[in-house]
Amino acid sequence: MDRFHQSPTDPAFVQDPYPAYAAARRRGSLHWWDAYAMPAAFDFATVDAVLRDRRFGRETPRELAEAPPAHLVPFYAIDDHSMLELEPPRHTRLRKLVLRAFTTRRIAALAPEIEALCHDLIDGFPEGAFDLLPAYCERLPVIVIARLLGVPEAMAPQLLAWSHAMVAMYQARRDRAAEESAAQAAGEFADFLRRHAEARRARPADDLISHLVAAEDAGDTLSTEELIATCVLLLNAGHEATVHTLGNGVKAILEHAAQDALAPDRVEGTVEEILRFDPPLHMFTRWAYEDAEIAGHRFARGDRIALLLGAANRDPARWHAPERFDPARPVRPNAAFGAGLHFCVGAPLARLELRIGLATLFARCPKLRLAAPPRYADLYHFHGLERLTVRR
Repeated sequence: MDRFHQSPTDPAFVQDPYPAYAAARRRGSLHWWDAYAMPAAFDFATVDAVLRDRRFGRETPRELAEAPPAHLVPFYAIDDHSMLELEPPRHTRLRKLVLRAFTTRRIAALAPEIEALCHDLIDGFPEGAFDLLPAYCERLPVIVIARLLGVPEAMAPQLLAWSHAMVAMYQARRDRAAEESAAQAAGEFADFLRRHAEARRARPADDLISHLVAAEDAGDTLSTEELIATCVLLLNAGHEATVHTLGNGVKAILEHAAQDALAPDRVEGTVEEILRFDPPLHMFTRWAYEDAEIAGHRFARGDRIALLLGAANRDPARWHAPERFDPARPVRPNAAFGAGLHFCVGAPLARLELRIGLATLFARCPKLRLAAPPRYADLYHFHGLERLTVRR
């Protein structure tokens, strides 16, 4: 197996990882990534196959599980109940209960409210050059999540701060300070949600927390710890991914003069091309649960594999001229939201926010243009901008 000698925090890689992915993929499907000490898959077929292969999963094998260090106990108290990190039967049970509350009909009903929120945010844009990320891309999804959960909208900045602190645990530049910040945020967020959930048990409302409290299947319900973990997952995974995709999408549209691709009959395909072309999450890992051969490499139980979603989405074996941003490209499923058992439960909400958020932004600001070169943040394995300075 070839080696992939690439630091995920290298400034050139942070700004454009795709040439490194392409060079590796030309040499083969699987490479040992020194920075993560595990094999990494670079092509779509391998990434998609492992995501769907039940011989691999997210949950740490029992014999390899270790108690977290004391300073991270509050973080893992949430993480250990998250369906993102669990496998059947616990994952099946949790996902089934969550989907009883997080229904397609409930998400679709949010469309008018999301559009009205977009207009409100655009009304507040300043004159001259400004950073679109804090003015629009960050605020839209966090306010939607706050309203969906039934959390006071005034708490959106606090939710954002907790989310940023917690997801830093998954970044290549994680250090002790980031760990302590994540643990503190996890404890504060859990305490808040516990109080909020108890209030909703006593006095239900038409919000997601109330529906999660009420969700039941054959007498089974979510425990308080599972409810907290689910709400944290919806904020952290859903919000962070949508922020990055909105920013990356605006960048792609402006750089390729693709505003016409946001017309009502084209916007759905354009969102899928944005997700393919510059996805918000570039790597997801899996544990091997039994011996398996993947791309000529033998995996044993307890081995890990990195699935490079960003590389898979630029695979020329699946897409013609994959390095080109082409909103008219025929839509094929891509890896941005994963696949198989762990396909993103929030994907319908993210797609709705992206369709409405992008179309409304460019309808209201038809002369929107870049005022400075966009820069990506050092967030790997996330992939999103640190600033997006525009004029309208």
